Amino acid sequence: MTSIQQLTFIKPEQFEWQEVATPTIESAGEAIVRPLAVTRCDLDLYMARGMYPMEGPFAFGHEIAGEVVEVGDGVKGFSPGDRVIVPFQINCGSCDNCQRGWTNACTTVEPFAAYGFAPRAERLWGGGLSDLLNVPFADAMLVKIPDGLSITGAAAISDNAGDGYRTVAEPLAQRPGADILILGGLAQSVGLFAIQAARALGAGRIVYRDYDAGRLAKAKALGAEVIETQYGPNLRATEEYPIVVEAAGLPDALTFAMRSTEPCGTCSGVSAGMSNRAQIPLRSMYMKGITYTIGRVHARTEIDHILNCAHCGTINPDEVITRSVPFSQAADAMMDPDIKIVFERD
Repeated sequence: MTSIQQLTFIKPEQFEWQEVATPTIESAGEAIVRPLAVTRCDLDLYMARGMYPMEGPFAFGHEIAGEVVEVGDGVKGFSPGDRVIVPFQINCGSCDNCQRGWTNACTTVEPFAAYGFAPRAERLWGGGLSDLLNVPFADAMLVKIPDGLSITGAAAISDNAGDGYRTVAEPLAQRPGADILILGGLAQSVGLFAIQAARALGAGRIVYRDYDAGRLAKAKALGAEVIETQYGPNLRATEEYPIVVEAAGLPDALTFAMRSTEPCGTCSGVSAGMSNRAQIPLRSMYMKGITYTIGRVHARTEIDHILNCAHCGTINPDEVITRSVPFSQAADAMMDPDIKIVFERD
């Protein structure tokens, strides 16, 4: 087979299935994986709609689970037929940053190297919505899917579920059993995955605010107390929490998140929103002693943590997925407003 099919982002609201060269094993540590399920990352929706600008063309889809079809001579931990999670960030597992668990900042590859995004260098990494995918550091990157975890749930663990987990894991390690406020919005599934993680890690009250009825219903089904909320500049906090997760991606929600964080509490941001500008109330944060954290998930590092919870039955990513779509219909469904779509191979 000299060519494969790949879903390619051309420009906002335009995708095409294109024929590209078949990926091959070029070094001993590589593997070829056949994607079987790809969940739509929250950010994918906004890239598809043009709200988060990226210049095409590039291969699309990065929350990937699939089957190993070929391995290089140097791959020790995987064989053809293994079902695996593919973390979306390219990481070698050997550099100082990877050894620290900072797998979103591997120094062996170019900055921000990842599947499913516009390339930052000459190397094209490909995307999950394709027939085959090259994994360059197979032993470091790939994770076998354990028994009892579906291929669809495994795909979500490669990014958004891990992002939800990291927003609450460290704060809860410092303050076990603490109450948590989660502000939902543009990061549609990450806020819901944060509910799952908070529940699995033994949080106290889990309160979820959002303006969308569908997400509020899903949050309630996941075990959170829900409060319908329209974010605005004058929205005042009625209660303060030791841990707050800002998954709304809106300037007014960020301000409300700070107002809702108790003195010496922690607020975790999920994204930088759709704008390069955001107002952070530094004076208020200083007076209250708030710790604010934001950054991209360390995808490979968080996969192991979530799998521990999935194995114990306390996290089930399939509870967040709202719709299944065949690969062949991915181009048409990419901009649908569903909370969490999974694309499954036809």
